[in-house]
Amino acid sequence: MSCYPKIYDIVRQIPYGQVATYGQIADLAGLVGKARVVGYALFRVTTDTKIPWHRVINARGEVSRSSLRDGNDDLQLLLLKAEGIEFVKGRLDLKKYRWQPDFISIDDAD
Repeated sequence: MSCYPKIYDIVRQIPYGQVATYGQIADLAGLVGKARVVGYALFRVTTDTKIPWHRVINARGEVSRSSLRDGNDDLQLLLLKAEGIEFVKGRLDLKKYRWQPDFISIDDAD
């Protein structure tokens, strides 16, 4: 069975104006050390879904760049800025914007 639905359930819980890292989502999904799996799952998400894919960033507080994303890197940055997230030299302050989930609600997503 695919782990993608679990990843999507967790990403849907990231509140407006906050972000999570790929590694953080992997850990919450029980995929410790498999941040790339989260990236692969989110790559499959289209912009018209209710999955806030744009709220997942890399561990450096940056939008991960990829030539395969057809401009969605810039869209991601715009969406995050529209939520009030500030970037300085391409990075956001993870201490300020990182989502701190309620682990009970994560467990309820199972």
